[in-house]
Amino acid sequence: MNMSPLQLARYQYEPKLPGMLRNGISEICVKNGSATESVADQEKIQALFPNTYGKNEITFEKGQNTSEAKKQVVGVILSGGQAPGGHNVVCGLYDALKATDKENVLYGFKGGPSGLLDDDYLIFDDEYINQFRNTGGFDIIGSGRTKLETEEQFAIVAETCKKHGVTALVIIGGDDSNTNAAVLAEYFAAHNTGVQVIGCPKTIDGDLKNEDIECSFGFDTATKTYSEIIGNIQRDANSAKKYWHFIKVMGRSASHVALECALETQPNICLIGEEVAAKKMSLAQIADYIADSVANRAAKGWNFGVAIIPEGIVEFVPEFSVLIAEINELLAGEKTDAFNALPTWQEKYAFIEAGLTKESMAVFAILPENIQQQLFLERDPHGNVQVSLIESEKLFSALVKDNLAARKAAGTYKGKFSPLHHFLGYEGRCAFPSNFDADYCYSLGYNAFMLIQYGYTGYLSKVSNLSKPAEEWVAGGMPITKMMNIERRNGQDKPVIRKALVELEGAPFKFFAEHRAQWATETCFVYPGAIQYFGPTEVCDLTTRTLALEKA
Repeated sequence: MNMSPLQLARYQYEPKLPGMLRNGISEICVKNGSATESVADQEKIQALFPNTYGKNEITFEKGQNTSEAKKQVVGVILSGGQAPGGHNVVCGLYDALKATDKENVLYGFKGGPSGLLDDDYLIFDDEYINQFRNTGGFDIIGSGRTKLETEEQFAIVAETCKKHGVTALVIIGGDDSNTNAAVLAEYFAAHNTGVQVIGCPKTIDGDLKNEDIECSFGFDTATKTYSEIIGNIQRDANSAKKYWHFIKVMGRSASHVALECALETQPNICLIGEEVAAKKMSLAQIADYIADSVANRAAKGWNFGVAIIPEGIVEFVPEFSVLIAEINELLAGEKTDAFNALPTWQEKYAFIEAGLTKESMAVFAILPENIQQQLFLERDPHGNVQVSLIESEKLFSALVKDNLAARKAAGTYKGKFSPLHHFLGYEGRCAFPSNFDADYCYSLGYNAFMLIQYGYTGYLSKVSNLSKPAEEWVAGGMPITKMMNIERRNGQDKPVIRKALVELEGAPFKFFAEHRAQWATETCFVYPGAIQYFGPTEVCDLTTRTLALEKA
């Protein structure tokens, strides 16, 4: 098998652990914290999780290990979209498991939760796992998006665990996957299966965070990867001086990725969905805001710039959300067939015009035709518009172009506007993890086994104090139910982990807000360059700008 020099070198990297986890398994004890309650809907969440609700937060300290000595057979799955560092979670879990007892066994269930349902697995050994240390991707066992939600599924998983003598499951995933982990842990406890469930916080979107989870793994590497590319584009823009680059970045439900990339690169424009929603900004207002930057820079002779657009931005625009809701109603049930049967776009447009309210039709009418048509492409399994298919970077550049044309006709703008478009998505999900993510993920996996060894279930592996050197990190665990509230999903009330949105009163956004007016008009680009793995600590072990500002 051919390998790059970097790949070979990364195999040799030894991830750093929090100080208390470096003492050796025999010298790790538990310190109990306070009892917990859910972030909201306490009575409802407690009623749904009678066996796992309200447990104490815990931290690990140096001291005599008092856990029960027994053989552990642990299963692990990767769930949802890829995030850099997932391999190191598995490696940390494996190393802790083997350091405790060489007879312990780690099963990797393939393809995400479906591996548990289909009993599709491999058993890890040194030779196999050593091929994946400090590397990106989820190809060690693959991932999947099957949700574990039903009693029938839980019974199948319980039977799979019983068949192999599995004593604990580790579920590595985002908010939905860890919600499923909490529900599965409750089922196992209620049915006295003896199987523990531990979660690990993963998502490059950065929306699985709170006072306990300072950062989900993968966010650091993905944003550094995107920021390198954005910096390269900015350098090109500043060299050619003739293009405006509209760059869409990952982040369907929150704008953490866009904000972090803006903090790292200082583009002319970065839209933050949470601010758009709070200010109830219209599409026209957003276009006017971007066009102001274009016009002001053109007045200086700079007909170039960079705008960062979060993937889910249109869902934060109130008038657009209303439009989507009306379209979903317009094409409900058999109406879709009637619409699809119309032979021309002109006839379909007339159908739409007759079915929308005057206000929503006004919004629809200002959209470029290709975006209008995208709204009527494939539906999701519930028959709704797939908003994620909308090319929002092209939408806003088209709206800005129309805005500038009106300014030019009025004699208030004389520049040139040549837009180019980019979408940074998959490029960041499987990158070689940064030293931070390699260390953090290894610690999460190692820590997950300590939670298993001490008998915890329904807990999330927690490593905090992350803005400090790894020696000062604090390892422990928190009940997953602490992060939960009740939300309406598909017409039903469901217990789910609350997504963390960008806080407009938080230090990262405030720093951005204080500087963006200057960035919009001047050329203040920063060029982060590639992730560095070898060299000075201040270069190689940097945390994100978001985390640094939050913990300043």
